[in-house]
Amino acid sequence: MQELIIYALLFAALIGHTLLAGKMYRKVHENPKLSIQEKNDWKLKALIFPGYYWYKYKNSGSAL
Repeated sequence: MQELIIYALLFAALIGHTLLAGKMYRKVHENPKLSIQEKNDWKLKALIFPGYYWYKYKNSGSAL
């Protein structure tokens, strides 16, 4: 039973990570102010730590 709870928590964390990365990916892609290089940089960061870089993206001047 304990193993099932651990797997459920890992699955929930993976789903949350994926959804937040996808949300940031869309927002960055829609931003006309960013160059292709900047978009690719933010998208790569979104795949690694989406929560942390979403916060940094929102507080930077490049967010819409």
